[in-house]
Amino acid sequence: MKHLHIQLNGFLQGVGFRPFVYRLADQYQQKGWVANTSSGISLHIEGASGLQQKFLAELENNLPPFAQIKSLTTEVFPLENFSHFTIKPSQFDGQASLFVLPDIATCPKCVAELFNPASRYYQYPLISCCQCGPRYSIMQQQPYDRARTTMADFPLCAACQQDFSNSEDRRFHAQTIACSECGPTLQWMDAEGRELATKELALASCIEQLQAGKIVAVKGIGGYQLLVNAQDEVAVARLRRKKMRPAKPFALLAGDLAMVKSLCIVNEQEQQALQSAMAPIVLLKKHASITQYQTVAPSSHLLAIMLPSSGLQHLIMRAFGQPLIATSANRPSEPICIADQQALEDLSGIADYYLMHDRVILRALDDSIVRVIANKPRVLRRARGYAPLPIPLTIDSNMLALGGHLKSSWALSYQGYVLLSQYLGDMHSLANQEHFRQSLIDAQCFYKISAKRLIHDQHPDYFTSHYAVQSTLPSMAVQHHHAHAFSCMAEHQLKPPALAITWDGTGLGTDNSSWGGEFFLIKSQSIARFAHIKPLLLMGGDKANKEPRRVAIAILYQLFGEQWQVEARHLACVQSFTAKELQVLSVALKNKLNTPQSSSMGRLFDAVASLLNLCQINEYEGQAASCLEAVASLSSTTETYACSFISGQSTIIDWQEMFQQILTDLSVLSAELIAAKFHNTLADIVLRIAQQAGEQQIVLSGGCFQNATLTEKVHQVLDNAGFQVYSHEQIPSNDAGLALGQLYYAHCYKNE
Repeated sequence: MKHLHIQLNGFLQGVGFRPFVYRLADQYQQKGWVANTSSGISLHIEGASGLQQKFLAELENNLPPFAQIKSLTTEVFPLENFSHFTIKPSQFDGQASLFVLPDIATCPKCVAELFNPASRYYQYPLISCCQCGPRYSIMQQQPYDRARTTMADFPLCAACQQDFSNSEDRRFHAQTIACSECGPTLQWMDAEGRELATKELALASCIEQLQAGKIVAVKGIGGYQLLVNAQDEVAVARLRRKKMRPAKPFALLAGDLAMVKSLCIVNEQEQQALQSAMAPIVLLKKHASITQYQTVAPSSHLLAIMLPSSGLQHLIMRAFGQPLIATSANRPSEPICIADQQALEDLSGIADYYLMHDRVILRALDDSIVRVIANKPRVLRRARGYAPLPIPLTIDSNMLALGGHLKSSWALSYQGYVLLSQYLGDMHSLANQEHFRQSLIDAQCFYKISAKRLIHDQHPDYFTSHYAVQSTLPSMAVQHHHAHAFSCMAEHQLKPPALAITWDGTGLGTDNSSWGGEFFLIKSQSIARFAHIKPLLLMGGDKANKEPRRVAIAILYQLFGEQWQVEARHLACVQSFTAKELQVLSVALKNKLNTPQSSSMGRLFDAVASLLNLCQINEYEGQAASCLEAVASLSSTTETYACSFISGQSTIIDWQEMFQQILTDLSVLSAELIAAKFHNTLADIVLRIAQQAGEQQIVLSGGCFQNATLTEKVHQVLDNAGFQVYSHEQIPSNDAGLALGQLYYAHCYKNE
């Protein structure tokens, strides 16, 4: 007989691990106890040594779904002669665990019960078990027990208590267990906050109003969503007007995989992503024959689709039977609503009705977004289902990186891991800035970690830079594109040397100009700008970021000088301006008034999209590039344009000859061919620079690599040439990944 004390850390709370251990103890005749602690699991077993070894083997090799053991230590204790095995109340041992589970989509067994009239959970919208349901969004503190979640407000009824206490039941020690007798309930409210119905009648009223074309705010897992009938063009147009979102695509909520496949082409990886426990929005190529939903995603070849992630969504979709728009419920540039009163106030004038429930949400979590690129699912927005999963990275502890200004996320290092926050939005508004501050306070309290050093973007005008300057903590600034490069390296645990290709819209360079088409040679002690695209003029400064036609005209000026209007008067980008506007632009270009230079690859995409008349004014970020990718994906040509390199301290990639050829092609080739040749040329440029640099490890980062056509072409040419190519998978390639890169850069160049 032996008494073993086993201490475990990892993803072990909220996954049915203690019930799993209880059953193992019974199977292998072990007495003792198991308990959650604030840092993991404490387990004591007494029994025959041989059976204990079988117990331990099973413990490590046959875990419940979602459970992961990150560390396991065993110590022999004196015998205590336990009489039986028990699950003890949770214990506090000072340090919180980094391994907190995200919210988990409703599991297939719960879905089956949801629609089984014989089940006592039949049509209960907040159904859950040990393997599914809310986790991070409702946890007040650790360890994970009902009393420390917002489910503490709902004492168990006798039937739920019986399920909770039955070791043979799937809900044995399920902390979110609830039913229609004891759990949160639905309320149907009008725009003034008056309760009109509850429970089943609330759900029925919701379906009725959706069918009537109304906008309904529905309380989800990580916040409110606005639902609208996707086939009702009048209702969709009304939602766009109220949300002040004229063209940006909306996401669709589909009832099942068959519904998704009726709309889009779905490969095996995309299907797995849709049906995963994370249940993200997945970007899918829609069938060419689909003519409806044009108002949902105008001019896009993709649809953003998700499957239900909660019992409530399953019930709504089963009853409605058609795709619904499901978009974050918030005012423009503000956080998603999570509190009921906040929703009534902030969504006043947007939502016609509200479908609420009385379980409190503690943390705002938008829907995550995934796209399969180069045969791998890539997370483009990391929130519900992914946050707060920690990222393994051995760097100094207690460093807090604040990220950038757009698509903000912060990152906090601790004991060989990095906690990367959920997507927090753009920092334009005071509301989002306050949301950012509160999320930091919440995390440091929740994990019991205090930051000792701040890392931020080099741009002095970013909110996050102001935050760092106003703090009393020591801080370090990291150049925007350096952070992009190191973000990809951190994700893949890479060490220098490497060649990093960081392409995006803009970021302040070390020379105080706008960068965005960069190649960096990364060594163990240094990072050098090895190559970049030739700077182009941003006609009107920041206006050029929103008006691709301004970039196109500036390029025409750089090609033809003061004769640009004569040479290009027939082009759509020129004709989109009035004669008076063209006169003002000509004077500004001639006298270099408000025409800063930028090496931005994102602006090159804008210029080509404008020349092809795909997009003259961006109505949302990345619209022109998305349109260009869409038409490029229709051609299989392998042709490229000419592009010369200018040698110097950094190689300059001169795009002028390419644009001369594009202008020639405009009259003889289709937009599809020109767009494809442009993408092919960029891949060819990457290969030529990689061969010059001579590094085997190549990392790709920046928002441009959300473009599947570009990323796949670049991967192909580099893979074929024998390079080791790394691009983002679990961490967004856009600015949401900057904070991770800032931490890794600060670690690698700590003495800089």
